Order: sequence, then structure tokens, then C-alpha cells
Amino acid sequence: MNPSRMAQMTALGADWWNDSGIPSELGEAVALGAVGGTSNPVIVSQAAKANPQLCLPILERLMRHHPHDTEDDLAWKMIQELGQASAKQLLPVYEATKGMKGFLSMQVNPKFYPNKDLMVAQAIQLAALAPNIAIKAPANDVGIAAMEEMTARGIRVNATVSFSVAQALAVSAALERGLKRAKAAGLNADAIRPYITIMIGRVDDQLKRVAEAEKIATAPGALDWAGIAVFKHAHQLFKASGRPGTLLAAAYRHEGHWSQIIGREVLQTVPYTWWTKFNVSATAPRLTIDEPVDGAILAELRAKFPDFIKAHDADGMPPAEFVRYGATVHTLNQFLGGYADLVAFVRAAMVR
Repeated sequence: MNPSRMAQMTALGADWWNDSGIPSELGEAVALGAVGGTSNPVIVSQAAKANPQLCLPILERLMRHHPHDTEDDLAWKMIQELGQASAKQLLPVYEATKGMKGFLSMQVNPKFYPNKDLMVAQAIQLAALAPNIAIKAPANDVGIAAMEEMTARGIRVNATVSFSVAQALAVSAALERGLKRAKAAGLNADAIRPYITIMIGRVDDQLKRVAEAEKIATAPGALDWAGIAVFKHAHQLFKASGRPGTLLAAAYRHEGHWSQIIGREVLQTVPYTWWTKFNVSATAPRLTIDEPVDGAILAELRAKFPDFIKAHDADGMPPAEFVRYGATVHTLNQFLGGYADLVAFVRAAMVR
């Protein structure tokens, strides 16, 4: 039997998080060294459907105590209660590291993506639930402006719906402005320490959709390296410049998404179903973040996929284009659908 690979990853000094809406799953991850957690509307919706024994009692109690709440009100109360339970699981990590680690990322309502003020207002509300809450907002131009404002108010943020080096750089520039404003306001800017997610698996997904639609043939396995290449390139740029924001990999599709981006300067947030597979992998973890992607694979991706260039290059997209990038459109629709499913779950409990 292989030793715990996730514990070995921790021993290398490479931090990882649990990506799940279920507090007990986060507890398992923390026992193996995880130092954070993430959630989003799709994950919470999936948790509600797959674990009604967990979510229905919470929802039924909320309905009794708040009989005049709308289905959206109750959905967010349930999200908040699950979030507080998960944040509590991470509180010992937060306290042991003096607030450097141990954060739970909670996402603002995906319906708010075009409205900065709504995102900021909800971020303030969610951040007040526990001392170790970070706020996820989408890395479109409006969301980036919202994250600057959140940072200026002392809220730790985590950019999501993010797939490209250009987005990571734009978010980092906004964070730098926000941190300067926070410091000018007398806040401890050094303690804010924001995160920037790159959803590596969704980069691969986008190119695979294009390849299927346009009948583009590629070398076997080449498309599985697209997100890895984007993340590694972003890491090299951040490492060279020292710009603010810790890069965080998300959206796993295969073992390479874990094994090829292990490093002390970056983070991984891994779904429960994936890290439990990685935990018994035949592959022993090692520090791989600085190992380059094969040049032939990069050349093929660049030659055949303009969407790869958009994701990989520092100037691949202007901010106004972030919201129209194929992976953004697909992910926002999925997040909006996941939130709608969650509200439908609540509605079914209310009107049965």
C-alpha cells in the first residue's frame, strides 16, 4: 500500500486545499495536511443533492426559523452555515499559522458578475462569518474592480473564473492597488495575502471543445498539457516579478494536473474525489512547478489553437475580452446553472 501521497506533498512544503462543500470531507483533508478549502455554487448544489441527510435538516431548521424567507434567502443561509462549519474545521490551521493559512474561500453569487457593488456588499457580509474567510469573485473586468475594492477594505480575496496569464496579471495589478489603499487606510496590508486561481482543467476543456468542433487533430495527450503550461508560465512571471497574489491551481481532470505543478510558492485546491485518488497514486510527489512543458507540445498548441495563445501569453487578452473567452462563458453558465439547481433544491423543500 502506498503511503499517503497528499501527506508527502505537505512534507515537501507544497500546500494544498480541499475543494468541497462538505465539512467532513474537509476534515479528512486537514488530517492529511490540507491548509485551506474552497467552495462554489456548483459544489454546494452537488453537496445538497448527494448528501440530503446533511443539507435537508439544516434547510428544514432554517425554514422553521425564517418562515417568510424567499428560496434565495434560504439558499444563502444554508451556504453560510456550511461555510461556517468548514471555516471552523480550518480554524486550528489559521491560529497555528497566525492567520497566514487556514482560509475557506466562499464565492459571491454568480448572478452578480456584472455588478461590482453587489459583489462588494456580499463580500463584506460573507467575510464577517468567520475570521478565516476569503472571498471568491470572477476575474472579469467588473469582478477585478470589485476585488480591488474588497482588498482595499481588508478582505482577503481569491480570483476565480480565471484561466489565463493575462487575467492573473490583471488581477495582481488590481490587488496591488487595493493593498496600497488598504495600507493608506491604516490596515495591515501584509496580512491580507490574496489568491489568484487558474482553472487549469477548464483551459484543457476549452481547447478540447474547439478541437471537437473544428475537427482539429492533435498528438495524443497534448491537450492535457494546456492548463499546466498556462499555470507554469504564470508562475515564472510571478516568481520573477514578486507581484502580489499566490497562484492557486483548480479544476482537475487527470493526475498530471496534480503531479506537474507541485511547488512551495503555489497552491492547489483539489476536489475531494480527486485528491483521494491522488492519495493512493503510484506517482510519488516531487517539486515539479519549475519543470518546463515539452517544447513540441507548446509549439503544437500555439500553432493550432488561438485560444491557447489567449490563455498562455501575458498579452493574450485585454480585460474587456475576459468575460467573452470561451472558458469564461462555459464556466459562468455552469456556475449560474449550479446556483439555479441549488435554489430549486430549496424550492422543492419549501413547497412539498
